[in-house]
Amino acid sequence: MTSACTVRVRGVVQGVGFRPFVYRLARANTLAGWVLNGDDGVEIRVEGDRERVEAFLRDLRADAPAAANITAIDVSEAEASGLGEFVIRGSRGQARPTAAISPDLALCARCLAELFDPADPRYHYPYLTCTDCGPRYSIIERLPYDRAATTMAAWPMDPRCAGEYHDPASRRFHAQPVACAECGPRFLLVALAEERAPPPDEGASDPIARAARLLGDGAIVGIKGLGGYHLACDARNPDAVAALRDRKFRKEKPFALMARDLELARAVVALSPDAEALLTSPAAPIVLAPARLSLAHVAPGTDELGVMLPYTPLHHLLFAAGAPPLLVMTSANRSSEPIAYQDADARRRLAGLADALLLGERPIARRVEDSVVRSGPLGPVVLRRSRGYAPGAVAELPTARPVLAMGADLKNSVTLVVDGQAFVSQHIGDLDHFDACRALEETVHDLLAMYAVDPAELLVVRDAHPQYRSAAYAGIAGAAESVTVQHHRAHLASVLAERGAWDTEVVGICLDGTGYGDDGTIWGGECFVGSIRGGFERAGHLRRAALAGGDAAARWPVQAAAGFVTQLEGLPDLTAAPFAFPDRYDGARRLLERGTRVFATTSTGRLFDAAAALLGFTGEVTFEGQAAIWLEQLARRSLTVTAYSCPFEDAVLDWRPLLAAMVEDRARGRDLGEIARAFHLGLAGGLRDAAVALAARHRLDIVVASGGVFQNGVLLDELAALLERERLALWINHRVPPNDGGISLGQAALGALGTCTNSPSR
Repeated sequence: MTSACTVRVRGVVQGVGFRPFVYRLARANTLAGWVLNGDDGVEIRVEGDRERVEAFLRDLRADAPAAANITAIDVSEAEASGLGEFVIRGSRGQARPTAAISPDLALCARCLAELFDPADPRYHYPYLTCTDCGPRYSIIERLPYDRAATTMAAWPMDPRCAGEYHDPASRRFHAQPVACAECGPRFLLVALAEERAPPPDEGASDPIARAARLLGDGAIVGIKGLGGYHLACDARNPDAVAALRDRKFRKEKPFALMARDLELARAVVALSPDAEALLTSPAAPIVLAPARLSLAHVAPGTDELGVMLPYTPLHHLLFAAGAPPLLVMTSANRSSEPIAYQDADARRRLAGLADALLLGERPIARRVEDSVVRSGPLGPVVLRRSRGYAPGAVAELPTARPVLAMGADLKNSVTLVVDGQAFVSQHIGDLDHFDACRALEETVHDLLAMYAVDPAELLVVRDAHPQYRSAAYAGIAGAAESVTVQHHRAHLASVLAERGAWDTEVVGICLDGTGYGDDGTIWGGECFVGSIRGGFERAGHLRRAALAGGDAAARWPVQAAAGFVTQLEGLPDLTAAPFAFPDRYDGARRLLERGTRVFATTSTGRLFDAAAALLGFTGEVTFEGQAAIWLEQLARRSLTVTAYSCPFEDAVLDWRPLLAAMVEDRARGRDLGEIARAFHLGLAGGLRDAAVALAARHRLDIVVASGGVFQNGVLLDELAALLERERLALWINHRVPPNDGGISLGQAALGALGTCTNSPSR
């Protein structure tokens, strides 16, 4: 019996070889019809024997390409129209596009084999790709995804590439970036430092080999990747790494590494099976893991290293040409600036940073930095969501209205909701730099144009902080409506939005450095009860402390400490040994005494800074979270200690016993690792007590934890173990970062469901 149906597939199904897959599946079942890229995904029409149609529909999801991510398949019956064959039709773009764009994908194993096969026509071609791998988001200029809508449009395919592109049996069937050395873009090496200029007669036709030699000689080379330029140097050359730090103005923040292969990566860091799966996934992120190799010049003050594997043909060719097997591979910028991604801008901005540029001819449509992830007992945690993940839809929101959520000012990302799909942008950065603000503006315009959203239709959601740059930009976006969402409620909503849990009531714990509170003070250690749809009521918080000097307290742990220890009794002289606080501490105390530039705070981030200062971190913080990371590393050195006390009474988590015990133990010479461990365990115990009390009071059994402090693995793992004993489930972020990089998703969810108005404090 003849049957016919129309199928609409949503999700990441464009640019991942889905149409060729559908074509082959239909042919295998002897079905007629067509497939095309539509505005909201892939549209399919099949007709033929009913059993064959049912087999087609069954295998459509089960056997989809690995890079595809199907979120919905809608099937509707149709009348057979006597179609004679199955074909791939041209894309249709009429209404507002809602198709999820594929992230950029790492080079696949089959392309890698071809790259080093002398008999293959694409042998050593640095832009080798197929439908299973290669650039997607970084080259797309508009939807639907076709070659004419990418930055490859300027390179017409030669007969061989065109033949593969149109051959259903080929792995490059409708692979939009397909090219070869005869018809595609190339790389060239440009000297930026005269003393590093390669001799003109030395292999002018092999810029990759020349770049590899420069790296081996200790040079710093700017390398054009998928979403921007990297600065690379030999990771085992301390002089080269020191020069890179000096040129980037990057004092102590760890650098990311690229290892030549998995075997070397295993020697550099201790990889669990889950971490190894992340490292070798198509997303190919930077994976943070415990260091096995001592590289203090690469990552001072931490026992972790961030490692990634080569993910483009160019990277593999560099290593094959003799580049050092372990490279520092860091964003091509000066500290706090956005990554350089346009060639002319790279030549200008990287002069003085790089000795040479390995410049690729294919333009990059938008900057996309490397993603950073960590594997833990609760599953993977994304710390920076960008290449390989962005701009995938991370949630389905129950709204038809377009929503634009502007995120926060640190680790900014934005979320655009179109027909209910929440697309989270790539990492944009910290908005304290003009170029980062411009990058935010570019990203917003880019997403609105990509999905054909008229700003006049938009609901714009922004942070409640009156001085946030992201919020100020939202105010001039030309939107129909603009609302605010309190910072910490957005953090918690991001966890629930990932799970589609709109009505689930939870106990929420949000710990971070800074967020504007309902009462105008600086929050950062908050307990809530509620849901996305019903709103979150503040139900507890960290005991208040005083911040002397405002934002400066985040840069100087001893300045943060002053506002905490002033509440302790019997305090010894912290300017004497073993504490040896510098003069800045006395200056902060004077500010506190006068009440000049003093602000109330419940910030857990500043509590960690104060604890770090008490154990010896008395200098300036040179990157966000440095003191807390240092304290966590100390805590990892000791495993069997008794927790300090951190009682939860009258809805207040009292940190005073924690710090008092730290002062006493430090004064009597206790091991620093034991003190740091006892601090972490004590705070985790106090949070457990808060969660248990609130869960019992409101008859709840789920605890949600979010905020940048929960990037601390010691604290999170201990809290998870304690809550498990209490039979309370712990939910955390997995698709977006727990830090401010994920806050735009929570803003979008609260804005879309109409619960953006701040609930009163209790």
